Amino acid sequence: MVDVMRRTIGLLVVVASVALASPATAQYERPGSTAAQFLKIGISARGAAIGEAFIAGVEGAEAVHYNPANLGYMDGFSLALSHTNWFAGIDHQFVSAAYRTSLGTVAASVTALTTDVMTVRTPLQPEGTGETFRASSVRAGVSVARLLTDRVAFGGTVNFIHLGLFSGYAQRAIAADIAASYRSDFRGFRFGMKIANLGSEVTFINESYPLPVNFSFGAAIDVVEAGNHELVAHGSAMKPNDGRPLGSVGLEYGFDRLLYLRGGYALNHGAARYSFGGGLHLGLGSYAFRFDYGYSDFSMLGQAHRFAFGLHL
Repeated sequence: MVDVMRRTIGLLVVVASVALASPATAQYERPGSTAAQFLKIGISARGAAIGEAFIAGVEGAEAVHYNPANLGYMDGFSLALSHTNWFAGIDHQFVSAAYRTSLGTVAASVTALTTDVMTVRTPLQPEGTGETFRASSVRAGVSVARLLTDRVAFGGTVNFIHLGLFSGYAQRAIAADIAASYRSDFRGFRFGMKIANLGSEVTFINESYPLPVNFSFGAAIDVVEAGNHELVAHGSAMKPNDGRPLGSVGLEYGFDRLLYLRGGYALNHGAARYSFGGGLHLGLGSYAFRFDYGYSDFSMLGQAHRFAFGLHL
């Protein structure tokens, strides 16, 4: 088991090193040098509430975004939906479904970022031509994951990306995520690693831009397990190809596996700061329902509100 874990993690480290050292990803402080920025936005209200430090502790269908390897640990069927009120009237939607088979777990997901209605303006008609439009970005993905041992899982996602700015100004790309995860018996310690958005460049008119490739890893551990009370600590770090290394930490308190309170803090981010939220988990026979909320403060940019629903059976 240990050898399998070492080989899996070693493979990810090698791939990550090559990806981050390549000319397309070796940039450091170059904001705006990559396309498809919506790929960086978190999809989970629970994850947002703990500062996006969710790569190791994510469960169910939400794992397709944070760590597809964690899909390998789930049983049965999982459904996740979320809505985010982003900045400037922008909406962010996510839906994913995952199912455990005898060969592993398979999942499908769709993420969409859409603006509000905007007016077409020209130099001759600065007040508007009477036409309107919406800009949108969509990611549709297929994920697979499998347990290599009872503790180590490996998974990946292939994403098809569509970027639509205006009529006649749309581009497509293909990207892949590769991830691995490890779980131990010591206080439920979990460790995860992921390389995200390895894929083709995006070309608008005469300029080509790489996707926002990043290498991330993190851990989670059960700090308190006493009767009806539990407290989980989460932490993660990420190195994007267009900016400085980022980190985040979070705490999640649960009472009777029913009511959850969460808080998190972003480290080394330019705008993201603190976050908090809560959740209600209900069981009805073989059905388990989740209702989560996450609030994220982005300093002068404003605030983001996430609402999520989950179903497991």
